[in-house]
Amino acid sequence: MDSTTATADHTVRDRLAQSLGHLVDDAEALLKTAQHSGSEQFVAARDAVELRLRHARSELAALEDAAAYNVRRAARVANTTVHEHPYATAGVAAGVGVLIGMLISRR
Repeated sequence: MDSTTATADHTVRDRLAQSLGHLVDDAEALLKTAQHSGSEQFVAARDAVELRLRHARSELAALEDAAAYNVRRAARVANTTVHEHPYATAGVAAGVGVLIGMLISRR
């Protein structure tokens, strides 16, 4: 993963975490408002929570899209590498198999 993608993923995660934090804060405010005030303030607080929830959902969808893109890209790179170096890939797979076999037989 290159540094640009890592930075973008980190930024998206930070925004999502911040959005979810705001959502929790708004939910707590909603509960306090519902206990101590009239229905107008309750409706306003509920609308604010719903807005934050929609925003958090869109941020989560963006994060899911970025993750799916990165998985597809990694799969393409792995596929290309296997096709360009089939014997090296088979050797590595055999080595990993032998290592796993040795670890299992030690038990």
